[in-house]
Amino acid sequence: MYFGASSFTLHHMQYKQVTIPVGNTEQSEIILAELSNIGYEGFEERDGVLIAFISSPVFDAASLEDVLIPFNTSCTLADVEEQNWNAIWEESFQPVVVPGFCTVRAHFHTMHVDTPYEIVITPQMSFGTGHHATTMLMMQQMQHIGLSGRSVLDFGTGTGILAILAEKLGAAKVLAIDNDEWAYKNVVENIARNNCRAITPQQGSLELAGAEQFDIILANINRNILLHYMADLHRHLQDGGTILMSGLLTEDFGTINAAAAKAGFILKTRSELNNWIVLSYTK
Repeated sequence: MYFGASSFTLHHMQYKQVTIPVGNTEQSEIILAELSNIGYEGFEERDGVLIAFISSPVFDAASLEDVLIPFNTSCTLADVEEQNWNAIWEESFQPVVVPGFCTVRAHFHTMHVDTPYEIVITPQMSFGTGHHATTMLMMQQMQHIGLSGRSVLDFGTGTGILAILAEKLGAAKVLAIDNDEWAYKNVVENIARNNCRAITPQQGSLELAGAEQFDIILANINRNILLHYMADLHRHLQDGGTILMSGLLTEDFGTINAAAAKAGFILKTRSELNNWIVLSYTK
């Protein structure tokens, strides 16, 4: 499983539920990012509280404490048995609107849509629902990179929002990869729901791309995965192509940018929202 910004889906097993009081949205987002890097698979953000889920066999109290100590906050723990995660997530899912550009809504929402593009999904306990700042940042950047007729790799596709948007923006073909089985099944469903024809979903890792190169790469994952695959991502990008990287905090910029430069990427733009960043590179 990619512990990244677009592919978290809770599986049917016993989980630890960790409830953390948070002082503000920025603190919540930072803690969320740090927990995602140590195996937490689903999150709910409520007023003053961040609720995080991790499979019980993976839970490690010391690692959790290491994340929380700098914020001088505590947590409460509960064991959560198998339940209908989709129903729980649907209760809190709200439509996402990038003004003047794109609306992301769940299939059960009835609303007036006045943006040029609309994406309808079946929400999961997943970052890819579009609520997360990194998904918003990626969508905003996709307005400006010229997708018409291009080949696209969506690495860590999750619910498939970015792959679907790429096709709606005119991409000729999109390879959407995620190594999470549930994310794969969800993206297949969402592709069909949005009547997409140019997207090929695949369950697995970057090796599925073979030797193919792409005009555009969308990589909304996280720092650790990006660092691990940086050289491979460079190899899969066409000369003159564009890669968007996100799932990153502002504090990740130095590390990611150094690794990207070492791999041969050239930084074009950096955008920020709520302490999260999206980076655009060319080759």
